[in-house]
Amino acid sequence: MKKLSFVALCMVVAAVAMVLLSEAPTAEAVKCSPLELIRCLPAITRGTRPTKLCCAKLKQQKPCLCGFLKDPNFLQYAKSPNARKVAARCHVSYPKCR
Repeated sequence: MKKLSFVALCMVVAAVAMVLLSEAPTAEAVKCSPLELIRCLPAITRGTRPTKLCCAKLKQQKPCLCGFLKDPNFLQYAKSPNARKVAARCHVSYPKCR
C-alpha cells in the first residue's frame, strides 16, 4: 500500500510540474520523466514552499509538462491549486496545452 502511494505521489508531482510549465523549445534534448519531479511532491500535496531542487527539476522538465498533463495518472495533481503555486514560486509559467 505504501509503495502504491509513493508511486501515485510521484505521478502527481510529475503531473503538477507538467501543468505548471509551459511548452518551450530547448537546445538540448530532455528525457521526460515524471520521477524527476519527485522533489516537488511535498509542495504540491501539502502546499509547502518548493525547494531549489524542485524548481530546477521543474524548469528542466518544462518541455514535458503537457505530455504529463495528458496522462490521467497525473491529472489530479497537475490541476491542483498547489501545482500553480509551485510553478509561480519557481518562476515557471503554467503551460497552455493543446
